[in-house]
Amino acid sequence: MRLDVFFTPNQVKVPDTQGRLVIIVDVLRASTTVATALGNGAKTVIPLEGPDEVISRSKEFARSQTLLAGEQKMHPISGFDLGNSPQAFTPEVVEGKTILITTTNGTRALLGVQGARDIVIASYVNFTAVLAMMKVAASSSTDIAIICAGEEGSFTLEDAACAGRYVRAIPKRAGLAVNDAAAASVLIEKKYGDNIAKVFKESTHGQALQSAGFGDDLAAAAEVDSYPVVPIWQDRQITKLGPERAR
Repeated sequence: MRLDVFFTPNQVKVPDTQGRLVIIVDVLRASTTVATALGNGAKTVIPLEGPDEVISRSKEFARSQTLLAGEQKMHPISGFDLGNSPQAFTPEVVEGKTILITTTNGTRALLGVQGARDIVIASYVNFTAVLAMMKVAASSSTDIAIICAGEEGSFTLEDAACAGRYVRAIPKRAGLAVNDAAAASVLIEKKYGDNIAKVFKESTHGQALQSAGFGDDLAAAAEVDSYPVVPIWQDRQITKLGPERAR
């Protein structure tokens, strides 16, 4: 089997995802926010390309059951219910709700995937839950692609380190092939280990979020396994994998 990492969505070609389990990583902050929302009882999360799409799609739902969420350049979109701060997606706010969301990087990475067997949203906060699904895929020799959302087409340290944590945890066996980015992600992860706060402190995007007043989001995003859910993308929406969605 193959286990490949792609540091930006721009590097991904259709054959790279065809028939594979695809893992989307956008630690700061879309993946963390989606896992938090579903872990706190949101019915579904629907990622969309931009604010206009969110507003247009919202007309299909009862307003009382819908939340508009998203950010542009880190900040909440004017007129929306929520931004992209995971801590705002509390049970009191999101339980039972359909969340329409757009973000600068994460939603673009997700919407660009074609032909995958399954698409899962991963971060530190749901690490072990997603890893379990990856191990099942690996045991059946299903190829896996980890796609880092990056930052507007550029490499991000935090996504690469998180990808490396997943790669390191997959059992190594004969016949497992990894690409250079997967090998590099492991080296990055080894450098930081469990000091995720340091990853964020040294990453460009982490520094930008800190400067913009979102330091609490960094702390939340570093809490490994705080939301043990598997957000799975199917039928143009993200829902929590459960018995009825088991693979």
